[in-house]
Amino acid sequence: MTAQQETRPHAAAKPVRWAADAVATMREGARVRLDYSAQSLWRVDRMIEDIRREDPPYAAVENVLRGFGAYAGEVIVRQTGAEWWSTGGDHWIRTPDGKLWDPVEEARRCFAGQGSLRLLCRDASASASA
Repeated sequence: MTAQQETRPHAAAKPVRWAADAVATMREGARVRLDYSAQSLWRVDRMIEDIRREDPPYAAVENVLRGFGAYAGEVIVRQTGAEWWSTGGDHWIRTPDGKLWDPVEEARRCFAGQGSLRLLCRDASASASA
C-alpha cells in the first residue's frame, strides 16, 4: 500500500462530516430533507440562490456553502464510486475516470450566480459512466 492510498480515507473525513452537518442543519433548521440523491441538488441550488438574493457577506455564509459543496460531493461519490482527495486544505472528488471535481468551489460559484451543484453532479456522473 502506498502513502497516497493510506491518506484517501482521511481525505474524506472532513467533507463527509461537513455534508452530514449540512443535512442535519437543513432538516432541523429549514425543515428540508436532503437524501443524497441527485434530485436533492435542485433544492440545494435553490437554497443557495435564496441566500444569494438576501445578499449576505460571503464570510457569513462560507461554512454553509462549504457544507452544501461537500454534500454535492457526497452525492457524486455515492452515485459514481468517486473518492475524496485532499491537498493543502482543499478537497476534491476524483471520479473513476480520473477526473477531479471541486464541489466546494462550485457551491461558491453558485453563490456568485455562476454555478450549479446539480449540473456539476450531472456532468461528473456522465463523465464517470462514459
